[in-house]
Amino acid sequence: MTSASPRQRPIRVGVVGLSARGGWADTAHVPALTGLDGYELRALSASSAESARAAGKKYAVPLTFSSAEELAHSEEVDLVVVTVKVPHHLELIRPALEAGKTVFSEWPLGADLAQAEELADLAHRRGLLTAVGLQARSAPPLRYLRDLVAEGYVGRVLSTSMLGWGGPWGATYDDDHAYVLDVTSGATLLSIPFGHSVDALTMVLGEFREASAHIENLRPEVTHVTSGAVAAKSTEDQIAVTGLLESGAVATMHFRGGTSRATGFHWEINGTGGDLVVKADHDLWWMGRLRLYGARGNDSGLAELPVPARYQRSLTHWTERSAEPAYNVAHAYALLRDQITGTLAPDTDGVPDFQHAVRRHRMLEQIREAARTGRKVTLAEQRP
Repeated sequence: MTSASPRQRPIRVGVVGLSARGGWADTAHVPALTGLDGYELRALSASSAESARAAGKKYAVPLTFSSAEELAHSEEVDLVVVTVKVPHHLELIRPALEAGKTVFSEWPLGADLAQAEELADLAHRRGLLTAVGLQARSAPPLRYLRDLVAEGYVGRVLSTSMLGWGGPWGATYDDDHAYVLDVTSGATLLSIPFGHSVDALTMVLGEFREASAHIENLRPEVTHVTSGAVAAKSTEDQIAVTGLLESGAVATMHFRGGTSRATGFHWEINGTGGDLVVKADHDLWWMGRLRLYGARGNDSGLAELPVPARYQRSLTHWTERSAEPAYNVAHAYALLRDQITGTLAPDTDGVPDFQHAVRRHRMLEQIREAARTGRKVTLAEQRP
């Protein structure tokens, strides 16, 4: 029997950080991978051999490793997926790149711009395909939204406003999220909720030309949800950015730490001929179901805009699962599969890569600098 060619056999995936205790890999990546043709969840690594075996048993994964380096060097792994906390990305992604593997990393790519640049440079020198988990770019509603804007649904875009929350940066914390209290962890309100959101906004409307910002830590002390212990917090809990897009449209973004009894997420696009609105079921909106509303011309009010079936690509069996965190991740994996196999349609953009992640990291550092100095900054080098 002859062996299957790389394009005929499934893409063999090894996940770094898949735990029997659950987590983001369990919530999003495993359902996305198991619900798609063309992938095989072949391996995982955990912090110890015992925990790796427990996860392997739970998820029926045949190969388990006690380190990311062992997994990266396995000849039975084609794609390494890194789903651990941001502070560990550099040390766990580097071995996979050095082993010549395709890597899919969760966002943020690194704890800071320097780490992201190091990883992107290593991938570039090795000529490797990479992907970063800015999955809002793969969401069918947002791809449809981008096309509506491009096709003139609202006429010329005059302004856009986005309001959102980030739960883990509120008045309380738990053991799983204690690390996000430290701004040096790289897991901040700016890098995660704002980072995912500004990437989606620019995908739909184009990049920022210039921006002013306020970034504040108004809760320097927070309380543990069960013990009542008070801990210091150095990361921000309020971000307000105002700027001009390259099109000349005015953009405002306000993200707040914690949760809201009022507006969880609201994104509005206003133009000379109409209006578009995006609403979400989840404060961390890129993880949940999105709904589009629009009005133009003589319309008296907003109406929901169903997403045409063509934006589902070949994932029609996911249509009724749009509220699941795995939904947008599955669409990202479908695009990545087509990139790996060389079957991505010429007019379809794939998943963002490490170079894209560097540009987004750089933008966030420029915004932080604008807040620090109180000056408007020109946002350069964001486009490919």
